[in-house]
Amino acid sequence: MRKRIFYGALVVFVLLANTQRICAACVDPTQVAHSAVSIFRHFDDAERESHRGLVGVRGTGWFLSPTTIVTAEHVTAGMELSTQGWKSLEIVDGNDSQFIAARILRLAGGQMEKLAVIELGRAVINAQSAAIRHEPLVPEEQVVALAYGAGRPQLVGGRFVRFGDGGKLSGMALLEMYEGENRLIIDHGASGAPVLDCGGRVTAVLSHVFTQNVGWAHRQIRTSTAWGMPNVASVPVQALEEFAETR
Repeated sequence: MRKRIFYGALVVFVLLANTQRICAACVDPTQVAHSAVSIFRHFDDAERESHRGLVGVRGTGWFLSPTTIVTAEHVTAGMELSTQGWKSLEIVDGNDSQFIAARILRLAGGQMEKLAVIELGRAVINAQSAAIRHEPLVPEEQVVALAYGAGRPQLVGGRFVRFGDGGKLSGMALLEMYEGENRLIIDHGASGAPVLDCGGRVTAVLSHVFTQNVGWAHRQIRTSTAWGMPNVASVPVQALEEFAETR
């Protein structure tokens, strides 16, 4: 049976424009080391059968504390985590990997997607709790995403464009993220990653990527949006304030 892995869901949108490129990442990697991890729920044989051969679900999360991880709600939904029973998660920090029991502690936020706070059965070794920014982003502010895209942590620079003001994107923080000419650098496995300001504080959490498929020479080519337009949607971290007030 061919093995397949489902990564955090991607939503397709078409946005067009062209403007000047922006600068690169502004955060020192050592400043945020061990604050974000790859999280992977391995399915058992019965689950693989019901999920048509998927071996598991992978996403990115970041530490609210050594025993709590924040990610996007659709990541935990794909992993089939709940507030009741505990399920094993593989937590990968660079070259280190460990399996820890996990469940959903709480969902927070009112956008088209919520933030999921995952409770762990024990503290993660070397976990670094991330600092949270309470003020909203401002247009053109430089940001950095700390994501596990291809199984390794990477810092990807970009800018905050605006907040969504209608429909499913209402209240979402819309970003333009890229590395050089690569506007698809934020992709599979990055859902749930923290978006940081230049002070290293979490400002939002990656949710969805805007892409389209274009036919070319009898094949489909996946492309991003035009330069100057948002290509990533994220959930503002202020959604966690309600959670903090009720703890």
